Amino acid sequence: MNNTLSRSTLATLILFGALGIAGSASAQVAGGTTTTGVTITESTQLALGWSVKKTLLGKTVYNDAGQKVGKVEDLIISPDKSVSYVIVGAGGFVGIGRHDVAIPVTQIQEQGGKLVMAGVTKDSVKAMPQFTYATDTARRDQFVAAADKDIAMGKAKVVDLEKRAGAATTEAKAKMDLQLAALRGDLKSAETKLTEMKKATAARWKEFETGVSTATARLRKSIDTATG
Repeated sequence: MNNTLSRSTLATLILFGALGIAGSASAQVAGGTTTTGVTITESTQLALGWSVKKTLLGKTVYNDAGQKVGKVEDLIISPDKSVSYVIVGAGGFVGIGRHDVAIPVTQIQEQGGKLVMAGVTKDSVKAMPQFTYATDTARRDQFVAAADKDIAMGKAKVVDLEKRAGAATTEAKAKMDLQLAALRGDLKSAETKLTEMKKATAARWKEFETGVSTATARLRKSIDTATG
């Protein structure tokens, strides 16, 4: 047997396994209201697929020369629910001095019951950039910084447009005044949404993420459509 790990197969396995779905049972996705089910055909395909627990997590990864290069420590699922990377730990003992790296799923193969990554050595894996988990606080800070940047751009555009409108002809000024009204409204909305999120506890920031994203998207559109 020589199969490249299928991203879609792994994603299906992890998603349904995490939800505790078996046979034709149905379950509700955490944090949502959509109910999903598994047909008999899908269940059969799932049973013939890869078991993350049995064949991946904690398993040794070898190169094509049969040398050990690391061990599978985790799987990373991208936002679109596909498994993107296998996290391989190289070196160290019981986590001490371990160097974790992210390896694209397509580069790991099953050969004769072993997980194989061709063309690498333990040293070359250790030389890869180290993988670290982004904290929720870091993601929030990055999101806030991006929103603050959009708002700053909006304020700058308002000032610029006000100056241009003051020196414009009557017809041009009328058009700019309409753009200013829309821009100010979208700017105020974005500021309000972001302020609400900043006042919330760090643990609740994602509750406001959609509202802020929608408001800043409208603001960016207003900036783009305003007279330059």
